Amino acid sequence: MTRPVHYTRMSAPVITAGPRPLTKTVDDDRSARIEETALTVPGAQPLGLVRKRLAGSAPSAPLLLIHGFGQNRHAFDLSRRSLANHLASIGHDVFSLDLRGHGRSREAGSRPAASLDPYIDEDLPAAMDAVAALTGLPRVVLIGHSAGGTIAYAVTASHPERVQAVVTLATPYAWGRDALIVDVVARAAALVGRGDRGHTSFPMGAVRGVLRATRPLWDTHWLPLPIRAWDPGGFEPDVLAEYLDRSFDRASFGELAHLIDGRAHSTEHPARGFTDVDVPLLVVAGAHDTLARPAAVRLAFDRSASRDRTFVTFPNGHGDLVLGRKAPSLLWPTLSRWLQRRASP
Repeated sequence: MTRPVHYTRMSAPVITAGPRPLTKTVDDDRSARIEETALTVPGAQPLGLVRKRLAGSAPSAPLLLIHGFGQNRHAFDLSRRSLANHLASIGHDVFSLDLRGHGRSREAGSRPAASLDPYIDEDLPAAMDAVAALTGLPRVVLIGHSAGGTIAYAVTASHPERVQAVVTLATPYAWGRDALIVDVVARAAALVGRGDRGHTSFPMGAVRGVLRATRPLWDTHWLPLPIRAWDPGGFEPDVLAEYLDRSFDRASFGELAHLIDGRAHSTEHPARGFTDVDVPLLVVAGAHDTLARPAAVRLAFDRSASRDRTFVTFPNGHGDLVLGRKAPSLLWPTLSRWLQRRASP
C-alpha cells in the first residue's frame, strides 16, 4: 500500500550564498576544495539546503541527506569532520536539507511540524523538486540518519520513481523495539504530543544542556546507562562539544508520538508500503547503539522486497556512527563503495 500524498510543487530554489569554492575539512588533516552553495526553497514553509560538490565533477545521481529527530544538517557536517564534505570530495553532488523549523529553514521562517507527515508529504518532495531543477536529474539517493531514515523510507514508498537508492543509518524500522527504557520514556513523552498538542516543543535545549553538563558520565564505559546518544569514547572531546552545540536543534512532541505510534505492523507506520518497493537499499546499524538496536534497524532489510539490499553493522553508537572518531575508517569507506555503482545516473 502506498501513502496518499498531496503537495504543491515548489519553484526552483533561490541561491542565498555562493557558489563559492572553499577549502573544507573532511577529517583531521584531510581537506578538499569544494564548491558550496546555500539555497532556499520558497513556499509557505521555506526550506534551507546546502549543496556541496567538486567543480567539474562528473554527473551522478545527487545525494540528499536527511537529519533525524531534533537535529539539523550538522548531524552530517562539522568543522573538523564532515561526511557531507567526504562525499563531495569523492565526486558526489551532495545536498544537505534542514527540515522545516530546523537550522537554515527555521532562519528562513518555517516552523517545526506536529508530526512526520509534513516532512514526508511536503518537505522532501519540495527538496527533490529543487534538486531536480538544479541538476537536471530526476532521481536522488536518499541518505537518512535516525528518524531521517524513517522519512526516507516513507518518501520512497510514496515516490519510488524519484528515488535512485536509499541509505539509512541507525534507523529503527520499529522504534523502541528491543530497547525497553527507550520505549517507556518515549511513550511517556509522546503522550504530550497527541491530538492538538502536537506542536508542543520538545525540550531539545534542555537535553543538550544535560548532555553537555554530564558528558564525562556518558563517556564512562563502566557506568551501565540504559540510554546513550553515542558510544563511550566514540567522539573526541572537541568534536563532541561541537556536535552538541551545532547539530542539536528544535523538535516537537508530535514527531515523537508519530515515531512511537508507528509500529512495524501498524497501519499508522509512517513508512508503510516501503517494503514492497524494489530500490537499492543499504541499512546500517551500530552494534553499541542503545537508541536504535541492530535488530530493530535490520527489520527494514529483512522485510524489503529489494533485489539489491545490504545490511551492515559497525562497532558504534548512535551519533558517532556518522561523525565519530571511527566513522572515517568504518562507515565512510563502506558507504563510498556502495554508492559507487548505485549513484550512476
